[in-house]
Amino acid sequence: MLDFLSATSRSRVFWFLVLIACLLLEGTALYYQYVLDYGPCVLCVHIRAWIMGLGIVALLMLIVGGPLAVLGQLASLGLSAGLLYSSWVTLGVERGTAGESCTMDPNFPSWLPLHEWSPTMFEPWEPCGYTPMMAFNISMAEALVAIGAAWVLVSLVLLLASLRKPKQNKSLFH
Repeated sequence: MLDFLSATSRSRVFWFLVLIACLLLEGTALYYQYVLDYGPCVLCVHIRAWIMGLGIVALLMLIVGGPLAVLGQLASLGLSAGLLYSSWVTLGVERGTAGESCTMDPNFPSWLPLHEWSPTMFEPWEPCGYTPMMAFNISMAEALVAIGAAWVLVSLVLLLASLRKPKQNKSLFH
């Protein structure tokens, strides 16, 4: 099992699936924004940025491949932890249990003004307060917390597995 997980952490197929997941999540966000007219809040924009970061890591790992598996999984763990944190705060704001308040300023660093480079994706439209309902009567914030938690868990397991060198020819993905 460890050999399989170690090989998976180095697999281009795995990183391709991560990239597809990121594109689907970003596409869903844009669908809700532009088709269903649910504008993003600051926290939603931050979540989009975390997911974009995960997509960039996946794209880089597709290009570079296995030798940097540990760095890719470490970056994935950090970005997914950021995704989980922002999703958790969003859920807290939605339920009225978070002590944090939201402004309309996305507070991206001056060296990475995503809201200026791509306002279509990263400019907040609305103040924080609620997220739309999705399938099975689950709010978007609840879904994002579940996705973030799962991503952290998978990233952690694969990071630990990537520290082990896989045996040759044991992977379905190579």
